[in-house]
Amino acid sequence: MKKRIGSYPRVRVEGGGRGVVSQAGGVLLVETARRAGLDQAISAALAPWRKRRAVHDPGKVLLDVALAVALGGDCLADVAVLQAEPAVFGPVAPDPTVSRLIDTLAGAGPRALVAVRRARAEVRQHVWRLAGQNAPDQQGEVVVDIDGVLVVAHSEKQDAAATWKKTFGHHPLFAFVDHGREGSGEPVAGLLRPGNAGSNTAADHIEAARLALAQLPKKHRRGRRTLIRTDSGGGTHEFLDWLTARGRWLSYSVGMVITEQIHQAVLKVPTAAWTAAVEPGGEIRDGAWVAELADNCLTGWPKGMRLIVRKERPHSGAQLRITDADGMRITCFATNTKNTPIARLELRHRQRARAEDRIRTARDTGLRNLPLHQTAQNRIWLEIVQIALDLLAWMPMLALTGQTRRWEPKRLRLRLFSATAQLVTSGRRRILRLARHWPWTDVITSAFERLRALPNPG
Repeated sequence: MKKRIGSYPRVRVEGGGRGVVSQAGGVLLVETARRAGLDQAISAALAPWRKRRAVHDPGKVLLDVALAVALGGDCLADVAVLQAEPAVFGPVAPDPTVSRLIDTLAGAGPRALVAVRRARAEVRQHVWRLAGQNAPDQQGEVVVDIDGVLVVAHSEKQDAAATWKKTFGHHPLFAFVDHGREGSGEPVAGLLRPGNAGSNTAADHIEAARLALAQLPKKHRRGRRTLIRTDSGGGTHEFLDWLTARGRWLSYSVGMVITEQIHQAVLKVPTAAWTAAVEPGGEIRDGAWVAELADNCLTGWPKGMRLIVRKERPHSGAQLRITDADGMRITCFATNTKNTPIARLELRHRQRARAEDRIRTARDTGLRNLPLHQTAQNRIWLEIVQIALDLLAWMPMLALTGQTRRWEPKRLRLRLFSATAQLVTSGRRRILRLARHWPWTDVITSAFERLRALPNPG
């Protein structure tokens, strides 16, 4: 008889277990919300919509939905994960109460959205103070990336329409604060738009920028302490004029479409004017060069704008476009930053690609689809998604160290939040005892102790 290798153990499955808590690692998100003061801020913001003799606080209901989304939920009914564990998440409203609150807030229109956004901005400022050196503004500048997201709709929902990628759904515009190489990012604006909304609609970019700036601490509204980055969708006269009008305290790095005029200007750049592109560590990037364009290329564009072009050898098998030149792939961006080498400016703009990671994690956190029918309801859902993403960014920033700070939501859920624990009551205290053999128990307990060491919100 051959020995069987790699077979799974046979187990017997029964119900009736007691004293066991699932999603026990979610206590990290709960403690983050508590120490950040998010629970109090959302509760105060939604106080006008609390009915007399209501059992459940609207702020707690909305935050519970956001916690469910942070744990992996993608619809209102997934709040059931929290309902099943009152020892960790407290009393959770039933599904009809949750649905009624969303309808009430949707009917309130902009008032409810403004209230929630103000609460988030207030808490964000407090969290950045708590984070200290881990806060995204420690380098003297906050970077905000604006980019569009395509959300596919599988049914006839209000404002769903054909998209430029031949799909059907919505085309929200998001803005994220970049936490740099050592962190992730947090959302500061989410603008719900129909699926056929343009990628380069200036009015939408201006509105997204306004919403994003309103989320930042006031000190970043002077002295050019905020950088707005976009792809070529932001390269319009109207948006750049708006950014330039705030040039005393706002920097920008905006992708530009390669027009025929720019194409011809690139062909005229002398060989000596090209500078080797660089990598984050300062090393030279092989096969890529940058140069600054001037003269007629800037005619009609805002004063102080610089136009920087990059050329690079295409990778094997890549198909060149008509706007490329001399067998080189050409890209271009505009900026108003001065006294910085153009290679460093080009690297800074190229790091906008991290916004694609933020969009990908947003899709994994409630943005795979918009679960509600009416646009007003889905606007509330978009705020819920942003609260969930806030928590998923703030918790690592406040409680994790090293490589764990860079873990994306999928990994956080798989290794930390999904951990189970034994619930023990001792001396009127409730204790969650995580499994000793779980490889990331020490990560969870250490993170929880860091959160507990933070001061309580005032």
